[in-house]
Amino acid sequence: MRQPPPPKRLDEQLLRPLEANIAELPCFCTVGTKRNSAGYKESWIGYKLHLDVADGDVPVSALLSTASLHDSQAAIPLGQMSAARVSSLYDLMDSAYDAPQIVDFSRSLGHVPIIEHNPRRGPKREFEPAHERRYCERSSAERVNSLLKCRYGGRWVRVRGAAKVMCHLMFGVVALTVASLMARLC
Repeated sequence: MRQPPPPKRLDEQLLRPLEANIAELPCFCTVGTKRNSAGYKESWIGYKLHLDVADGDVPVSALLSTASLHDSQAAIPLGQMSAARVSSLYDLMDSAYDAPQIVDFSRSLGHVPIIEHNPRRGPKREFEPAHERRYCERSSAERVNSLLKCRYGGRWVRVRGAAKVMCHLMFGVVALTVASLMARLC
């Protein structure tokens, strides 16, 4: 008789508290690969910083994981962390986060999930006009990641070990947050 498949990480995360979800995420040095905007694969050795960003380019939560972890696997822990810190109405995510578990989790927080459709999940679903306008604000997450890499030391980390890497990156996140908040005041 065939064994049932083990539960998916996203299914398990829905049932666990934040601390257990963070402890379960792998955090060791590996090779990560992503496609850049031109469609070419880029690889790196190390870790990956996952950020939850609020309006105004202000980082709210951050998690460090192994470089090979898919972005969607950190969505629920980041959402749990952010929900404890700020009140929000929307969750804006790209197509990598198009999973029923993430949508259900977002709704359980009382948020409106606005997640771009992943073409692998069947025919394209269009946004409502209001959601489409709101989704355009998702570029702030990309802008924060770009600023962290280009201006705040996120691209070239010269330390070893997850704790040191997280410390290095968080100095950049703090500086970026202060710059974002100061820009809003002026």
